[in-house]
Amino acid sequence: MRLVLTRYLMREILSASGTVLLAFLGLFAFFDFLNELDSIGKDGYELYQALIYVVMIIPGRVYELLPVAVLIGTLYALTSLARHSEITVMRVSGMSTFRMLRVLMGIGAIFVVAIFVFGEYIAPPAERAAQQWRLVATNSTVSSHLRSGLWVKDGPRFINVQTLLPDRSMQDVRIYEFDEQHGLRSISDAQTGRYKSHQQAWVLGGVRQTRFLGDHTEVVDLPELQWASELTPEVLSVLMVMPERMSVTTLFAYINHLRENKQNAERYEIALWKKLVYPFAALVMMALALPFALTHDRMGGVSVKVFFGVMLGIGFHLLNGLFSNLGVINGWSPPLAALTPSAIFLFAAAGMLFWVERR
Repeated sequence: MRLVLTRYLMREILSASGTVLLAFLGLFAFFDFLNELDSIGKDGYELYQALIYVVMIIPGRVYELLPVAVLIGTLYALTSLARHSEITVMRVSGMSTFRMLRVLMGIGAIFVVAIFVFGEYIAPPAERAAQQWRLVATNSTVSSHLRSGLWVKDGPRFINVQTLLPDRSMQDVRIYEFDEQHGLRSISDAQTGRYKSHQQAWVLGGVRQTRFLGDHTEVVDLPELQWASELTPEVLSVLMVMPERMSVTTLFAYINHLRENKQNAERYEIALWKKLVYPFAALVMMALALPFALTHDRMGGVSVKVFFGVMLGIGFHLLNGLFSNLGVINGWSPPLAALTPSAIFLFAAAGMLFWVERR
């Protein structure tokens, strides 16, 4: 009997959440397309290219919207069941509030896995490919919006890249290398740079190197120069993807690179913690939906509760972004900034369940 009820609840919740997610994706895709209209016709950017770009960023939208869709879908499914007295029948048949919560958590595990898979394996490469597609379509470069180009630190070297192309090759590269006493050892100007994965190094072409040798300098022209570095194209690809849409492995690698070079990695640490915590937001959303199903409003109850669920979902989405920004601005602990929104909604769900049970 319990297995039958669990399957029934799972079918209703999955169906409602899927419908809500599709509706949200259609709405956000429409807004994303509207944002692209200003760029169409500029630098050869055409309508079909904008449509392809919008489609390519949909996996990222799925990752962002799935917890909200779970909240609204679960809320709709449970309140519909309550309106037809099916929840009452379940409780009379021996399903307590705690047991119903356990059933919801089991169903929620499906959403946790789905959010993690999208956030780690589908959305990051899709987002990166979308940005590369847009850069190629608009004849742009990654670093073209920076007046002095891209600056990165790699151990004793400071690298300035004037142009980073969508295929992650470089043009007009300047490398400043320092010794252990922070004295300038050499300046290397290269026309091009390509990464050779089998050598795990960049190969710079058309190099003019100025060496500072005590009381004199030496200028050497080299057809090629090999530069061994931890700055792989994957690390540099963070420039094309927001931290929140990067994979855990990429975030971890870039954080380690920033720490080794004694640079501030706070923003990326918060994004890493958010990536680890965010899938479990689906469980919090389902727990938050349960108290609404246990109230007994029949007249107009479903529509009012779904509207309230939409407001809660939007509030969670905004609160998540707000605490990320506040964490960076105020220097909060990354776990605190990432966990607080989910903790607030979890306490709210616990308080509402306690209130409903006491009634």
